[in-house]
Amino acid sequence: EGKTTTSVGLNDGLNKLGKKSVVCLREPSLGPCFGMKGGAAGGGYAQVVPMEDINLHFTGDFHAIGAAHNLLSALIDNHIHWGNELGIDVRRMQWKRVIDMNDRALRSITCGLGGPGNGFPRQDGYDITVASEVMAIFCLSNNLGDLKSRLEKIVIGYTRENKPIFASQIKGIGAMATLLRDALAPNLVQTLENNPAIIHGGPFANIAHGCNSVIATKSALKMADYVVTEAGFGADLGAEKFFNIKCRSAGISPDVAVIVATIRALKMHGGVDKDDLSKENVTAVSQGGNNLARHIENVKSFGVPVVVAINRFVTDTDAEIQSVKDIAIANGVKAIECTHWSDGGNGTIELAEEVVSLVSSGAASFAPLYPNEMGIWDKIKTVATRLYRADDVIADKKVRAQIRKFEEDGYGEFPICVAKTQYSFSTDPNLKGAPNNHVMAIREVRLSAGAGFIVVVCGDIMTMPGLPRVPAANNIDVNNIGEISGLF
Repeated sequence: EGKTTTSVGLNDGLNKLGKKSVVCLREPSLGPCFGMKGGAAGGGYAQVVPMEDINLHFTGDFHAIGAAHNLLSALIDNHIHWGNELGIDVRRMQWKRVIDMNDRALRSITCGLGGPGNGFPRQDGYDITVASEVMAIFCLSNNLGDLKSRLEKIVIGYTRENKPIFASQIKGIGAMATLLRDALAPNLVQTLENNPAIIHGGPFANIAHGCNSVIATKSALKMADYVVTEAGFGADLGAEKFFNIKCRSAGISPDVAVIVATIRALKMHGGVDKDDLSKENVTAVSQGGNNLARHIENVKSFGVPVVVAINRFVTDTDAEIQSVKDIAIANGVKAIECTHWSDGGNGTIELAEEVVSLVSSGAASFAPLYPNEMGIWDKIKTVATRLYRADDVIADKKVRAQIRKFEEDGYGEFPICVAKTQYSFSTDPNLKGAPNNHVMAIREVRLSAGAGFIVVVCGDIMTMPGLPRVPAANNIDVNNIGEISGLF
């Protein structure tokens, strides 16, 4: 919990030490804002402002990405309507539509109904915008030319002969790039302590690659001596994809990794019910510590030095904090108590000092987990066995055949992007702690040829989330003078 808040707090702490630091964050999606998780602007005295604007439409980047994606969808159906010169097999369409909202009713739809004037009826569906390949391309592109080149490589479907059809053949790349032109400029805002923050792009880490844009990160590196960035959910998702996808694509190497831990989360991994998290339970913290220990070991395996930031809540006790420190020491790293939510940058001074020390040590020897030339199946198995500690990976014949076709079509050197639950190292969200002896079941694989990776969908994870029983939208309002309440 609290990766964005801690990123902001660390940035403020570094600046208090006199270091020139910029924090790079992802833009919030409207889905979680109105669903369950809430926004992504930090919290307390460690947040970026203006919070309401950032959590809502902000500068319109997501709308531009959604519009560009859906323009391609419209052009594809228009091409089919006017004769289908490319021979697109509507049974082998790979390109869904997107919307930046949680809406389970749109996961599988039938479009083109109503007669000849409305196109050819076919099965379709929606993903949330943050899972769009256009979003991934947007975040991994170095410039407008690179963006257009990547958009051209998108595989939108196949012919009856199972030959790929590219977005470039639909002849809409220029229009898509036009929609994305202004959005490609990074958004500069500030923290409550007036320190610079760049917020740009926003793929989820459970169903996408979970990192802000390459353009934002490289821009910050030119402007500052220290750049703090975050990647979504646990280190098994966000950090793994940051290391294996973003760093590989952008040619960047991290100097230090900060793992954010909370007492509440460790208690849950130790078997405590959500309603009892505010009660002191040092035993549960210790038992849940095997989850933190695995994250530490995993991040270290990339050759990056680690420090643990304990994001302290008011219900945490000193004994519980000490338990986390002991776990960290036992795994060869420091765990530092951080109170940035209540104290801003003053609450992360010790963390900032440790980060500076680790960076200055030159101890980092970063390397991705697997080489480009490793086969796709072996890459999947490497991540599953080495990071998730799965015993094996299983997939049906259709999935295995699809992987072989990707390799035959020249995509074998792509990194993989595992889409799975964020609640467990396994594909079972109820399997807490640090499970072993589980099996990772692959449901489907998707080619993101423009983004440059293979999406491996596992378990029951959905690329279009649904709303909870009581969505956050029920408590959001605006009064007669335009003041917003209930947005967090």
